[in-house]
Amino acid sequence: MANLDRTENTTSETRNWLERVPPAYWALGLILLIVPAFVSDFVMFQIFGWSFILGLIALSLMFLGGYGGMVSLAQMALAGFAGYMLAIFGDSAITGISQSWPWWITIPLALALTVVVSCAVGWLAVRTVGIYTIMITLAIAAAFFYFTRQNYDLFNGFQGFNSVLPPQLFGVDWRGPVAFYYLSLFWAVVSYGSVLYVSRAPFGLALQGVRDNPRRMAALGYNVTAHRVAAYAFAGLIAGIGGILLTWQSSQISPGTVGIGPAIDILIIAVIGGLGHPIGAFIGAFIYVLLKTFAVDVLVALGLAGERFQLVIGIGFLLIVFFSPDGILGLWARLRARSNRDPLTGKDRGADQS
Repeated sequence: MANLDRTENTTSETRNWLERVPPAYWALGLILLIVPAFVSDFVMFQIFGWSFILGLIALSLMFLGGYGGMVSLAQMALAGFAGYMLAIFGDSAITGISQSWPWWITIPLALALTVVVSCAVGWLAVRTVGIYTIMITLAIAAAFFYFTRQNYDLFNGFQGFNSVLPPQLFGVDWRGPVAFYYLSLFWAVVSYGSVLYVSRAPFGLALQGVRDNPRRMAALGYNVTAHRVAAYAFAGLIAGIGGILLTWQSSQISPGTVGIGPAIDILIIAVIGGLGHPIGAFIGAFIYVLLKTFAVDVLVALGLAGERFQLVIGIGFLLIVFFSPDGILGLWARLRARSNRDPLTGKDRGADQS
């Protein structure tokens, strides 16, 4: 009887969880599953694949900024670090440096080392607040960029590593457009769900309490520094997954991947989408990829210089921030102002306005 009651309770909890998922999420999930049947290989691999990857890295920043109140510009550097570890311990065209270890050792090792480095970054960054946190993480990102560019014994200097390909598992070419689309989608969904779960778990709630009032949380017996460093570790794991996928997508990793520009781009993506909810990271990434891919064509069609495509991205960023400091999610909230509850954020509209 006890086992039967336990089974019924589990089934009831699963049913309640499924009922809480907004219909928009089911519709979006269905669309993403059938996308390969309607779009070209370029759209699958370059647009959606790149959006999922940048969304993963921006998600790590969103977790730190949205739930921890810590804006880190080192997330792209952490993603690049994971990519470098994958190339150094795994296979690449630079056979004099790459160790050619099997994937089931290389990938976990790359992620584990990324988490360790992320903890070190967090240990340094959590002792600062506000603009100083941004500056110290930017300094770490810049230092890693110049180190990889100048070190040839371990990081192969300016050229980096090429021919870094995913393993051939189950007879599937995971760099093929369809396979890579589903691979990046899978890890995007897993990471998104993990962030949602952690944000509602005791650790996530304590982290949000630390974000809002660290002195009070310390008085209640919480280790503020430990919670913040643990948040960096979790965010580093997500960024590491994104870095490995990014390396596989481009089949190379170089200092240009971890430069100052890409670090700023991740912040732009997170802000465009909105730091209030994990879905904002992927919305911002999708918009950024569209602008990055087609801005040149738009400028040329208007008779302007194509090399000014960064100007289009900058103007779009300024317009979104000017009209909605909360990003696209803020605009979405205004459009659904008559609804009682936003299906994306799950927050009561009246509570938000109060």
